[in-house]
Amino acid sequence: MTAELFHGGEDVVGTMTSGGTESIILAILAYRGYGRERKGIVKPNIVMPVTGHVGFDKAGHLLGVEVRHVPVNQTTMVPDIKEVESAIDRNTIGLVCSAPQYPHGVIDPITEIGQLGLRLGIPVHVDACLGGFLIVFADKVGLQLEPFDFSVPGITSISADTHKFGYAPKGSSVIMYKNRDLIHHQYYVSADWSGGIFVSPTLAGSRSGGIIAATWAALVHHGQDGYVKATRDILTVSGRIREGIRRIPELKLMGDARLCIVAFTSTYFHVYQLADEMKEKGWLLSCIQNPTAVHLYVVPGHTNPGVVDKFLTDLTACVTKVKANPEKLSGRAAVYGMAQKIPDRSLVTELAANFIDILYSTKSV
Repeated sequence: MTAELFHGGEDVVGTMTSGGTESIILAILAYRGYGRERKGIVKPNIVMPVTGHVGFDKAGHLLGVEVRHVPVNQTTMVPDIKEVESAIDRNTIGLVCSAPQYPHGVIDPITEIGQLGLRLGIPVHVDACLGGFLIVFADKVGLQLEPFDFSVPGITSISADTHKFGYAPKGSSVIMYKNRDLIHHQYYVSADWSGGIFVSPTLAGSRSGGIIAATWAALVHHGQDGYVKATRDILTVSGRIREGIRRIPELKLMGDARLCIVAFTSTYFHVYQLADEMKEKGWLLSCIQNPTAVHLYVVPGHTNPGVVDKFLTDLTACVTKVKANPEKLSGRAAVYGMAQKIPDRSLVTELAANFIDILYSTKSV
């Protein structure tokens, strides 16, 4: 069902996974094996915009694949295709683009990156984990997007999370490949284990069949009509919120986002302070960085009657309050603000790891 939504042909193949990160890791695993077998690449790298999901960095860390980050334009939040090409060398096993990317909700130039991959003989992955089940229905609610799926020449794999806007249970995602050339490198096969021949198509050995069945049931239950309505509601609300933010002179939207992420910043005050003030009123604005900004991830709860008006009213009031006290940083604003100013990023990494140690400590406090 998912492959059909992304215009996969009769040769398309794929597997279900436990989530977007696993889908991403499996795609890079397949690209690594393909590059090693077909091109003899032993020091692989992938190239992606710096706004690509951190799951690709995690995949690189686990699989020994260098991740090369291409900067994005600070106004449009998309990369220059020439800079993408300049980061490529003979050890590049894959190119990555997002539809959309998480920080700002902007869709990368997928057609251009696909053409680049096709010309250079490099596989191209589209990460649609966040908005995959929005973009496939966007044209049916009047939003025309640039091509993003298997209809784009050069696109060889796509990841899409069914547990986000597919409204399936948490722990379900899909990784798809245009044909079988890549997916065999995703599998693990042991022919000589004393316990018998072992074959694993994904990272996990044991998986819950219940989640897979429930995901299928969710897709069938909602159907195309249900997803079209849900998409219309999400995009309508996102658009209303953007228009409201445009009417607040102290705030500035980031990039040309048209889906579920609304990212914005301010030159009048530290925008993380605004996030803390909004949290006091019950709203969650996620802090993002490089550049400093916040974003709202629009979900079905925001489409309920009166929610958008309440959000914009609270946002306006909080902007007025923060503007009157622009130097007062506390709570999350202080923590994130301090972390951004530390030049040695290894210290930030160590602090984050120590925080996780505390969470998982078995010592009583």
